[in-house]
Amino acid sequence: MRKFNVVVLGAGGVGKSALTVRYIRDVFIDYYDPTIEEEYRRTVKLDGELSTLEILDTAGAEQFTSLNEVYIKAGLGFVLVFRRVNELPSPTWSYFVPSLTQEASLKEVDHLRQQIYRIKGGDTDIPIVVVGTKLDLVNEREVQKGKIQDLANRWEHPFYETSAKRNWHVSDVFEDLLRQMRKRYPHDVPPKKRPKRGKDSCIIM
Repeated sequence: MRKFNVVVLGAGGVGKSALTVRYIRDVFIDYYDPTIEEEYRRTVKLDGELSTLEILDTAGAEQFTSLNEVYIKAGLGFVLVFRRVNELPSPTWSYFVPSLTQEASLKEVDHLRQQIYRIKGGDTDIPIVVVGTKLDLVNEREVQKGKIQDLANRWEHPFYETSAKRNWHVSDVFEDLLRQMRKRYPHDVPPKKRPKRGKDSCIIM
């Protein structure tokens, strides 16, 4: 069974953990808890073939972004997450996120995309999926879908609008990425070590 390292990246508070935990455990996290690093594992049968995904949910807070380079070097595929809506701080949110706008989280996705290309030596044929969260908040002001679709087309990456709360299109994100990784890396790639920070959570399904 082949193993693929997936790295989930995005600004703090955009919903990376909610997306990842919904996919791994099929539960919804309805509070914001700044992640330092959490690693998950899931065995997936897709297109008749078994694969293991090792998914690293990374920090979005500025003080941890220096680790992104190490994560990116180790990753074979990347989920770049932004928030589709503007949100004011919730009472349960940490002081790490004083406010959140879709424009800021989208700019962070573009920055991360360019960082991935740079660290991977200029290679642009890298498995990447762009993800907008909070699809269930239909009445909130949001990034226009056409604008994001235009960007995704220009970047030549698949784009999904998701809701971890409603479990809309969450599996589609990781299945698309797995197909990309299988195609891009038809043979096993030697794993690269990455630093351990925080407490790991490994769930085998």
